Amino acid sequence: MARATEFVKDDHFYEFNQPEEKQMKRSIISIISILTFCGIGLIASSAMANDDPPGIDGPLANATVSFGQWETDPPVDRLLANPPGGGPGNNHELLPNVVTIKAGGAVNFIISGLHNPQVYDDQNHVVNTALPLPGAAGGIINDAINRVYRGVDPNGQPAVRDRVEVVQFSKPGTYLVICGVRNHFVNDNMHGFVRVLP
Repeated sequence: MARATEFVKDDHFYEFNQPEEKQMKRSIISIISILTFCGIGLIASSAMANDDPPGIDGPLANATVSFGQWETDPPVDRLLANPPGGGPGNNHELLPNVVTIKAGGAVNFIISGLHNPQVYDDQNHVVNTALPLPGAAGGIINDAINRVYRGVDPNGQPAVRDRVEVVQFSKPGTYLVICGVRNHFVNDNMHGFVRVLP
């Protein structure tokens, strides 16, 4: 058995069993270490959980619209002879015609052919087509009223026909999207809509 030490202080006897005292100190230090480790783990995990990048996520964060499409009937061989971007062999439609995203999300306009995406923040906007900028297929519509985006001029040199333009929509509402190539909008009714939810 362990040896005990006795001494008198203020008329009271104190007795210490040295091995038990060391064991108690070890237990307290172990408990404090475990609690500290658990506390640090909880703090670190909550900090990591709040470390998400800003922005939105999920199926309404992004949509894709085919802005004109190369047709396959009759067959088109662009390697041997690239057809004119606004002429035969190109379908003048936005597919799908209506897309829905959340505010802060984006639409990928995949452009095939001679097209110019233009976005207006008023779905009922009456587009003024009277004074187009010079260019093929009737020129490029130049109506700046309520326009929030106008894409690349496909008439530039070198001609930029097939490309992707990604447009972010930060405010809720329904936006009118048109092809700014005058004849495509006026003659072929080439337009669609982007619905942006809060």
